[in-house]
Amino acid sequence: MATLPTPKQRRQLLLDRREAKMARSPHAYVRGNTAQYYEWLQAQPGHSLPEGPPIWICGDCHLGNLGPLAGLDGSLEMQIRDFDQSVIGNPAHDLVRLALSLATAARGSSLPGVVTARMLQHMLDGYAFAFLPGELQLVLPRPAVVKAAMRGAEQRSWKELATERFLETRPIIPMGRNFWPISKEEKKAIAELCDTSDMRSLVTRLKSRSKKAKLEVIDAAYWVKGCSSLGLLRYAVLLGLGDGEYCLIDIKEAVQATSVHYPHASMPRDNAKRVVAGARHLSPALGERTLPQRFLGKGIFVRELLPQDLKLEIDELSVDDAASTASYLAYVVGCAHARQMDWATGMHWIKQLQMDRDAADPIPGWLWHSVLQLIASHESSYLEHCRQYALRLARSERG
Repeated sequence: MATLPTPKQRRQLLLDRREAKMARSPHAYVRGNTAQYYEWLQAQPGHSLPEGPPIWICGDCHLGNLGPLAGLDGSLEMQIRDFDQSVIGNPAHDLVRLALSLATAARGSSLPGVVTARMLQHMLDGYAFAFLPGELQLVLPRPAVVKAAMRGAEQRSWKELATERFLETRPIIPMGRNFWPISKEEKKAIAELCDTSDMRSLVTRLKSRSKKAKLEVIDAAYWVKGCSSLGLLRYAVLLGLGDGEYCLIDIKEAVQATSVHYPHASMPRDNAKRVVAGARHLSPALGERTLPQRFLGKGIFVRELLPQDLKLEIDELSVDDAASTASYLAYVVGCAHARQMDWATGMHWIKQLQMDRDAADPIPGWLWHSVLQLIASHESSYLEHCRQYALRLARSERG
């Protein structure tokens, strides 16, 4: 087994891995490059996008940040699942980010351009359905990719989670590619964090658990996970609750958002509290089991990973499923936005989105032109990223 990096060696190795992940495909590059998206947004002339009401938005609303999430009551819903970039801002930013992600997924699946156009059209329709009053609310049929994700989530147990994350069911986190050793200082800080009343409250919120459960840190490791989070503090903690019961805790550093928020928006100044506030407004199933804390002088947020929590993986879109997938996922985002608006505000917002849309041209110009510009911008940046990455590899091999 190769020698594992020490805590001091992590940063450069993590940055190298991030560069490699972003070079894999245009879709991976888009997912890992939120900053470029917001640089583009800020370069746009005023009123190039509809200005929606000030609500909490995801801020990084791509396909990989949607998926099945379990609630404390055992319910299972498809919701937004990542809030690092969550701010009070323009809901149009989530729509454009989702549209860009769908368009790059379509290109990665070698779908014709007409399918991409159809996806954007159906995306807006699905989003609007979420704003209908309850008695008129349509129940959108789930496309195949969503059905598969929900079915997989429903069938998962702690054993599957342990097998997936730990490669074995023994109560230990095996060191290797995804889990690295932590320092004595980190171990001590994790033990202190898990001994707080806040952590006990978080872990015992599930109905089946005793409020008197004694928490014990069984194992902990640095977690090499994600793309945008590589290089930040990230830990997996295996907690024992007594009687052979365990739970897996995810600790993640909260940093300044690069997403654009409305001026004078009233948000927590502490980044961890901002992330948790966004989660509770947009995805209650996840927000109610997420906790802001301080750790080694930095803001972090903590959540328990449940077996049913899954990332929506779309390796390839089919022609038949593309439009319905776009519609349904936009509906999920619409539900997260709509729950923050009263009926009149929501109806006014939907009218704004539809203003330059008609039967002859069912895709509003603001959405179509935004996606065209973003695809062109990201495509050229992606190729340059790959060129620079290949040059670095060549220099490394020669050296």
